[in-house]
Amino acid sequence: MRQPYDGVVLTAPVSVPYVRYTNETAHWWIAKALREALGIIQMKPQEIDGLSVSSFTLSPDTPVGLTQHLGISPRWLDTVPMGGACGVAAMRRAARAVQAGDVDVVACVSGDTNRIDSFRNLLSAFSRFSMDATFPYGFGGPNASFALLQDAYMHEFGVTRADFGRIAVAQRANALHNPQAMMKKPLTLDQYMDARMISDPIGLFDCVMPCAGAEAFVMMREEMAVAKGLPFARIASTIERTNAFPDDPIQLRGGWAVDIDDLWAMAGHGPEAIDLLQTYDDYPVICMMQFEDLGFCAKGEGAEFVRKHDLTIGGDFPHNTSGGQLSVGQAGAAGGYLGLVEAIRQVTGQAGGTQVANARRALVSGFGVINYDRGLCSSAAIITGATA
Repeated sequence: MRQPYDGVVLTAPVSVPYVRYTNETAHWWIAKALREALGIIQMKPQEIDGLSVSSFTLSPDTPVGLTQHLGISPRWLDTVPMGGACGVAAMRRAARAVQAGDVDVVACVSGDTNRIDSFRNLLSAFSRFSMDATFPYGFGGPNASFALLQDAYMHEFGVTRADFGRIAVAQRANALHNPQAMMKKPLTLDQYMDARMISDPIGLFDCVMPCAGAEAFVMMREEMAVAKGLPFARIASTIERTNAFPDDPIQLRGGWAVDIDDLWAMAGHGPEAIDLLQTYDDYPVICMMQFEDLGFCAKGEGAEFVRKHDLTIGGDFPHNTSGGQLSVGQAGAAGGYLGLVEAIRQVTGQAGGTQVANARRALVSGFGVINYDRGLCSSAAIITGATA
């Protein structure tokens, strides 16, 4: 039987405002997020003894070299190379380390730079598959791969582009309440439908905007958070899976479907108890897949679910309340932290303009590392406010 995450909490959610392009390094963005988190928890860099880092653009350094740049000497160091699933995965590992007494305070940070040519360089050498089997043939980047996935999904389940558009439009409405979102203009369904095609059936507003930025949070013992007067969230349940359903000819489900019963059993309730959902949203089709695989509706019923629910902050099913990557931007690996950091704010009442009324329980899901034809990593967690 799995052990609960008793006695450890999440606190100090930090988002460093994103920019489209920058000459600063990933080190700079990560350091900026770490400094802000340390200011919140009232600690000096030398006082934290744990660090977890996720970044695509830290090279040629690793988190080992980063410690020298930051002037810290942690006794526990982790790196989570799981892309959009890295936030929950980092949280899981850090929580267990604090529970075991291997470390007292873990700063979990994810950040990336974005120079003019950063995204092209990243894609050209993202994986062995991309170097050998896609990029040399003009099949560069995730847009083409996800176009095949979305096309198959639409044909299998009778989904229309307008169904995906409703997700993007709702997230843009949420983003207008988030001063840090990159996208500042309202988006209508007509604008979504009329936008230029990128990789049919993927259109412009199905895609995220690569940018630079960083996200962070801190794991510590609950008694320390209480002593410092910090708002905090507890972990109710988590799951994680890599390379699920490898024999599926094309990805129409993710690893959440393998472990979803475990997620709800550990939490002690079902989907009906969730106040808001933060899904990984590199494309709206992946959000819809998560609605299904996380148990909010049956497989193939995602489009009907979207048609029946209001996904905005004030709606009956608040989803990606910050605006998600589709409207906030995708700051590399920080996209894997975006939903979790927002969820911490939500359940601790610190979300400001995006705050959902009476938000006590949030589900956060991650999805990442499209190696060739599918995303390999999935994760999910239910977190609660201190009074839930």
